[in-house]
Amino acid sequence: MFDENESKDVGDRLYDEFARPLEQEHYGEFIAITRDGQILLGPTLRDVMVRAKEAFGPGNFVFKIGPRAVGRWLRATHL
Repeated sequence: MFDENESKDVGDRLYDEFARPLEQEHYGEFIAITRDGQILLGPTLRDVMVRAKEAFGPGNFVFKIGPRAVGRWLRATHL
């Protein structure tokens, strides 16, 4: 079952560990991050979501590098 509080905690940790170090070089880009630290960068949310869905499957995190906005996809049906 989806736990929103756990998702926020995990998302915060993943951003801090994997995205924050990329802020200067990749500010404004999008990053998908798996729970085990695999990453995928791209210029648009759609680009990253499509490629990450294929590479990682559901249940991972996507961020815009810089301004804090977080999302998690459980399953994507129409990308």
